[in-house]
Amino acid sequence: MAPRPHDLIWLNDSQALQGDLPDWVALQWQPTLPLVVRRDTHPAGLIAVGIRGMGRERRAAAWLDAAAIIRFVTPESLADVGLLLRSIFVSQPPVQGAILLAQQSWPWQWGITGSCGYALATEVPVLHSGSDLDLLIRAPQPLAPTAFQRWQQQVDRLPCRADTQVETPCGAFALNEWLRDGRALLKTNRGPQLVSDPWRAEMEV
Repeated sequence: MAPRPHDLIWLNDSQALQGDLPDWVALQWQPTLPLVVRRDTHPAGLIAVGIRGMGRERRAAAWLDAAAIIRFVTPESLADVGLLLRSIFVSQPPVQGAILLAQQSWPWQWGITGSCGYALATEVPVLHSGSDLDLLIRAPQPLAPTAFQRWQQQVDRLPCRADTQVETPCGAFALNEWLRDGRALLKTNRGPQLVSDPWRAEMEV
């Protein structure tokens, strides 16, 4: 299975990274640390990835050939209640919030992204008490706003700030924005589009 946006991937060689990289990458990133798959396209079929450095301002974009990938972790695999309970970050509010969601049954696949997902996958201490919980729902088939009501109610009661991105075949959108406004900015490989139906990537004016 090809990596999808938000998957974390590990490489066999740091030289596999392509692109105009800032100097800090050579000092702060090594192949033992994962990269996050970005939403973008390359004419040669390369995979778009993001590099995480020390501090929130240290982010860089790069490209790589899929042949360089030796391992990847999906957001869904991090939403396992057993993994969450065993995490060294179990006392942190974002992990506590993820546990509450993982203890319930949902009609879709969902996962954990952002700093919480990175910490769970690497045990690198990037979480703190004020960290957000970034969530991802995979929704290959169209769903009505009412289908998400119970999820959003639970998310609103979590012990931390939490945001949900919903992934459709056309791109991804912020769930709270769509539920609030009836429209949302759909992030696609061709750029953002303001849509009312995130399962149909049609530009609206």
